[in-house]
Amino acid sequence: MSYFPAFMKLDGRKILIVGGGKIAYEKLEHLLCFTTDIEVIAQSYSAPMLERIKERNLAYEQRAYLQGDIEGFSIVIVAVDNIPLQAEIFEESKKHNCLCNAVDSVDYCDFIFPAYIKKDDLTIAISTSGASPALAKHLKKYLFDLIPSGISDFLREMKQLRSSLPKGKERMQMLDKKAQDYINTWRRS
Repeated sequence: MSYFPAFMKLDGRKILIVGGGKIAYEKLEHLLCFTTDIEVIAQSYSAPMLERIKERNLAYEQRAYLQGDIEGFSIVIVAVDNIPLQAEIFEESKKHNCLCNAVDSVDYCDFIFPAYIKKDDLTIAISTSGASPALAKHLKKYLFDLIPSGISDFLREMKQLRSSLPKGKERMQMLDKKAQDYINTWRRS
């Protein structure tokens, strides 16, 4: 089954990462683009992971995960190779209404991390529903090069227009035409 694409607001949602290695670091880097309300529990930490945690002043503990650690979190990322622990945390997440992502184990995931491109307010997500993360990664690189360099300025202008013009059909049509003209100009150049 495919995953439903959704963009989630992370304000007020505490995130727990279990693991301190390379993959945990990659997940941390992705999440830091959107929130800093992140805590980490790991038996050991890679140097880059520990450096980023300290740089961002995140809470962390160096120890094994214990049942109950998930309480109070909205999302848990399980970035350890221990499959029984992934399963245990996934089952525990159900009791706490906590979304779970167990790295590389889709059976223990409520959601997956897509490959994504972020340029200020523009975020483009790419997913193969776990079929080929490698393809998603390479497609991300390809699409990144297609995005015009002035996209951030255009989005700031559109945001300002949306907030200053009264809602209604005329505003919607004007903004749609402006976006279409921008894309057409971009295609020609």
